[in-house]
Amino acid sequence: MPALLVRDLEQVVTPAGGPAPLRGRALGELAVVERGYVLCDGDRIARVGPMAELAAAHVPADAVELDGRGCSAVPGLVDCHTHACFAGDRVEEFALRAGGASYEELHASGGGILATVSATRAAGEDGLAHALERHRGWMLAHGTTTFEAKSGYGLDRETELAQLRAVAAAGGVPTWLGAHAVPPEFPDADAYLDEALGRVLPEAAKVAEAADVFLERGAFDAAQARRYLEACAAAGLALRLHADQFTEAGGIPLAVELGARSVDHLEATGPDGVRVLGASDVAAVLLPVAALTLGRPMPPARALVDAGAVVALATDFNPGSAFCESLPVVMSLACTQLGLSPAEALAACTVNAAHVLGRADRLGRLAPGYSADVVLLNVSDWRYLAYHLGGEHVAVVVKEGRVVWER
Repeated sequence: MPALLVRDLEQVVTPAGGPAPLRGRALGELAVVERGYVLCDGDRIARVGPMAELAAAHVPADAVELDGRGCSAVPGLVDCHTHACFAGDRVEEFALRAGGASYEELHASGGGILATVSATRAAGEDGLAHALERHRGWMLAHGTTTFEAKSGYGLDRETELAQLRAVAAAGGVPTWLGAHAVPPEFPDADAYLDEALGRVLPEAAKVAEAADVFLERGAFDAAQARRYLEACAAAGLALRLHADQFTEAGGIPLAVELGARSVDHLEATGPDGVRVLGASDVAAVLLPVAALTLGRPMPPARALVDAGAVVALATDFNPGSAFCESLPVVMSLACTQLGLSPAEALAACTVNAAHVLGRADRLGRLAPGYSADVVLLNVSDWRYLAYHLGGEHVAVVVKEGRVVWER
């Protein structure tokens, strides 16, 4: 692969702030090079600097050049919480919710997660791969170069494993969300966990990198979540939790006790939970699109950052509660609704999100040795990424030194 030189950029912007994860004031520290370049050697970044120093960069004669005039560059965005491997839609549910039905009411009546389970089971592995390819294209167009995606819309052995294989084949980071909901063929959550842990976990652990559980009223309680997570940890999987979306049900203490990588949602988290996370190494992954869609309180992002917690942002892309694949939209919400600065929002969906996925040593920064994942914006000030709600400013996406998307 020839070298790639992105030259004459108005700004090259990357999180600074020291080693990942970034906390407190370090979350908002950026390195900004005005009138700069990025030189990629194969799939890695070789040099970043001002154009005045380009002559000393030893650019190979056969390097491919991209003209960055009028553009700014940021690291490839990292979406560390999605449910992108699904079939069908929930547009009818969207209309019902607009008419006043609550998420919990829809779930209890067989809608919500279980509606997508039916469509996903019916799609088959080829159908899931096709759907994920489509969704992956949507994410690329918004600057996402690395994505995590969960299973949890199969809730049977065949479909759960098909989801995980599809995510891995698409270059995503697969997470086994075997404890997402209780499928209708089981009498209760404990009977379902017997099946999931006995027959699915041994195979899921060969494909997935992490396991996740929905610890919430109407899904799995703390004791059931503990059983599931301890079994998954024994199988070698990293741990994650959906928790505090509607109620505080013990998710944060359990995450800290078990050494989970993250606890995600936190719309219902109070001051004690903020304090516990601020003193822990468990990342708080915040999902403002879901809060907005469901009319929930926004998670306490400002309090978490000020308490010293590790904070990341993600889309929660799914067909029901967060039908949005755009991290720039998430950044806008973080700035307007969560109290974060544009710099904090950028770090939260680059280097800190990479930390949640165990990849902060190679993703989330524009620096030598990091993966050559670069997003070019068609504006001279990178802050338009968050400032322009829904703006189409992603112009070129480079993944591992290759242009993979252009507007």
